[in-house]
Amino acid sequence: VQLQASGGGLVQAGGSLRLSCAASGVRFSLNTAGWYRQAPGEQRDMVALITSGRSTYYTDSVKGRFTISRDDALNMVLLQMDNLNVNDTAVYYCYYGTRPLDYWGQGTLVTVSS
Repeated sequence: VQLQASGGGLVQAGGSLRLSCAASGVRFSLNTAGWYRQAPGEQRDMVALITSGRSTYYTDSVKGRFTISRDDALNMVLLQMDNLNVNDTAVYYCYYGTRPLDYWGQGTLVTVSS
């Protein structure tokens, strides 16, 4: 399984970015996909998840600002991030969960300037 994330960058507070993650080597539609993030000196935390049935889960701090979606035909999971703030600065990791293994992308850096 390979996960290739893209879309990070530098943005001003209040701006938007869209992260994309393309999966290969997996029957993508069968399992949960999502995004985690890790700020400097912090642990890696869940940002958003989307199940195979398209149920979505968000950490409280991004609710109403971030939207996760998936395109199973393209084997992709997307994260639309709006109204970004400096606290969203982190490396964002694409995630794909099977049982018993979890898979991670290489990370893409999002930097929000004030």
